[in-house]
Amino acid sequence: MESFVKFTNQSQGRDRIFRTTQYACALVKYLLRNNSARKELVVKLQSLESNMSSGRKLLRLGNTVNSIDAAKRTLQLSDPVLRLCLTVANINRALYFICDNVLWARNVGLVPGIDKERWSLNASCCYFLSLVMSLTRDVYVITQTMVQRTRDRQFQEKMDQHLNDNPDVATVIVPQLDAFLFLLFESLKSNPSVTLDTLKNICDIFIPLDRLGVYRSNPGVVGFCGLISSLLGIVSVLHPSLKIQP
Repeated sequence: MESFVKFTNQSQGRDRIFRTTQYACALVKYLLRNNSARKELVVKLQSLESNMSSGRKLLRLGNTVNSIDAAKRTLQLSDPVLRLCLTVANINRALYFICDNVLWARNVGLVPGIDKERWSLNASCCYFLSLVMSLTRDVYVITQTMVQRTRDRQFQEKMDQHLNDNPDVATVIVPQLDAFLFLLFESLKSNPSVTLDTLKNICDIFIPLDRLGVYRSNPGVVGFCGLISSLLGIVSVLHPSLKIQP
């Protein structure tokens, strides 16, 4: 109970709850789209999804400043790849929040004259670029972990034992591929925060891809991916050790 209270007291925690509800509604609404007996429920889900989206926009007011501050911190990183990826990701996240704030102001009638579609596309583009850079960071960290594992003599012995214990697999799958997959699995297993972040970013990236028309899916896929990434986000907030650093 204490963990739940602590979670809901955080703005990030409340946003995760709203986001999970929003995409759960989108997924269920898609699954019930052809059920004529559930039309009233679908309308209610549509209304709840819209309210959750509006609520999240309100909660995100001020996040632009946080993203700019994060970009300033990542500029101090000694690793040039991490410095580039995280700084660009944070800058695009800040631009996304600016677009998001403008859309919120338009929805509440403060700036009714702006082009909603244009600002929505700009927001999706910034969100997409932020996710691409975050995924690039994830791949870089995974690669670094794999390189470190290959230099570990104890791990080399473990890999040799795996290949010797599974000769049939090694003959069906190219031995080098089997060794690579084993190395990748062990690297991900040893670094759960990177694994969690990678899965979350992969799920998230389908959302702007669909909105930008780069890769058209359907509301069900978007709802499912958004729901999974939201649940993974809740896990990372509840367990800070699973949140990737930096």
